[in-house]
Amino acid sequence: MGRSRLFIALAVLLTCASLPGQAEIKADTSFRFPADKPVKIIVFRPDVKVGSMGVGTVEEPNADWTAAARTKLAAQIDAHQKGGGNEVIFLADQEGENAQVVADYQALFRTVAAAITQHKMAPGAGLPTKKNKFDWTLGPGATKLGEIGGGDYALFVSTHDAYGTAGRKVMQLLFAGMFGGYMPAGIHASYAALVDLKTGNIVWFNVDPASGGDVRTDEGATKRVEQLFTQFPLREGQAAPSAEPAPKK
Repeated sequence: MGRSRLFIALAVLLTCASLPGQAEIKADTSFRFPADKPVKIIVFRPDVKVGSMGVGTVEEPNADWTAAARTKLAAQIDAHQKGGGNEVIFLADQEGENAQVVADYQALFRTVAAAITQHKMAPGAGLPTKKNKFDWTLGPGATKLGEIGGGDYALFVSTHDAYGTAGRKVMQLLFAGMFGGYMPAGIHASYAALVDLKTGNIVWFNVDPASGGDVRTDEGATKRVEQLFTQFPLREGQAAPSAEPAPKK
């Protein structure tokens, strides 16, 4: 339920966005990693879905594309975080009680992420109590994830890609030529979030309803991660990079 609700929220965000394809980043602006201590980030298995989309907007999952994309994205996430001086711990599959705890918090995160996307990023749907702040949390019980994985922070990453078939692309051109309308070629949405496992607070959240980079290729996976991790938290005293974000496609 959570994943579906989230991507419905993403679709609404894309529809409402004044600049389609522009990522929306929300964060606790006061948050910084400590300057003089190791940073260990637990990375949950990237939630990746890749397939194709035909003329009737029906998606067909592709297991080979999905497996390849998950591997390529995981490699790029690892490289990106190590480049920032952070230690990355990809959480292995758990058993018994630990497996249930991880599953529960992954479900809770998807629910909270959908609420953030709906109420913090979509125009006109903001909650009065959260109007001028970003204070979303998984609760103090999230410290259990740190005990299980051996990290100080948790990183959640999810991507959803449905590439338009040849028939859909032809229909896209016909629709534009005959009716002047817009038919999206497919779906390319992603989001990532960082949770402080000492508090359970979500300290950084980026959602991109029209992501760039073909995740089926090494080059595309690199671009996707670079764009998705724009404005990722820095260490105390570290200056923000001034470089422009990578172009979409």
